[in-house]
Amino acid sequence: MAPAKKATTKPEVKAAEAAVKTTVPKTEEKAAVKPAAKAEEKKVSVSAAAPAKKETAKKAAGRKATVKKSAAKKTELKTSVCLQFAGKSYTEDDLVKMARDVWKYDLKQKLGDLVSIELYVKPEENTAYYIMNKDFSGNFYI
Repeated sequence: MAPAKKATTKPEVKAAEAAVKTTVPKTEEKAAVKPAAKAEEKKVSVSAAAPAKKETAKKAAGRKATVKKSAAKKTELKTSVCLQFAGKSYTEDDLVKMARDVWKYDLKQKLGDLVSIELYVKPEENTAYYIMNKDFSGNFYI
């Protein structure tokens, strides 16, 4: 059974190169040192490339997450609703505020308990109909 070859490290490579330089004449030095150095460089670059691939994979995953977040931000659409009739003007925020006031003062509920509001506005009746938390329904004048 042959002894297993020991993987050489950079200090051992440098020591081997120094030994080659001292024992080999200059004409043979270039030919002997370069192939050995190239072989060792290849071994070192392969082993050094593995952690680099992991790091680049992590960086790429981070970039993908950033791209997804950016894409999500780009798809968000800013909207503004303004209802105008009979010389009156109400924004969506105004109607939601009125509905919250109904929840708090008329229905005597806590604002923290309000989860959802659905509003249906009928301008011809000057009325907004609401469904709050899918349990409470009613209307208020606008």
